[in-house]
Amino acid sequence: MGSAMIIDFIIKYITIIILEIGYLGIFFLMILESALMPVPSEIVMPLSGYLTAENKLDFHIVVFIGTIGNLVGSYIAYLIGIRYGRKFILKYGKYLLISKHDLDIAENFSKKYGSLMVFIGRILPAIRTVISLPAGIMEIPLMIFIVNTFIGSLIWNYMLTYIGVVLRENWVIVERYTSIIDIFILVAIILFIFIKYKNLFKIRI
Repeated sequence: MGSAMIIDFIIKYITIIILEIGYLGIFFLMILESALMPVPSEIVMPLSGYLTAENKLDFHIVVFIGTIGNLVGSYIAYLIGIRYGRKFILKYGKYLLISKHDLDIAENFSKKYGSLMVFIGRILPAIRTVISLPAGIMEIPLMIFIVNTFIGSLIWNYMLTYIGVVLRENWVIVERYTSIIDIFILVAIILFIFIKYKNLFKIRI
């Protein structure tokens, strides 16, 4: 099965789940997305945004439910990181479409930015899915992990949902340009952090 067929299959089952069970489906899918499962938020949230534009769902509830789902899924990955460490990904990562390279990037990022990496990591390609594992491995305090995960996920989900509203029936093209979106958000957030919250987060340069 080629990558295009895999993407089409993923889009199809995500669409069915959201159309059939609505908010609960979004919640469930976003738990999986953050619990190391190959469920792309770049499909879930824009589709949900399109449905809000069609008055089938409420925009703010979609964003909130998606973010809470991220938080629950991230906490599961965080606990896996605490208990099993990197051995889990090295053994089972290939079944979750997560490579050792992805984990290495996330771990190096974690060492450089400390607790702030949880927040930034939620909007970075490759790192976003696995960032909770090194957070658990490093035993970042739970409350700091929760706050940073929630805020980072909220920003990401709001943006993706809004894009779905703007694009409407063309929401599916978001998946094709996700790398561009990632870069745009990364640059904007890093600039904001360095300008506004450098002292608060005690970033070491």
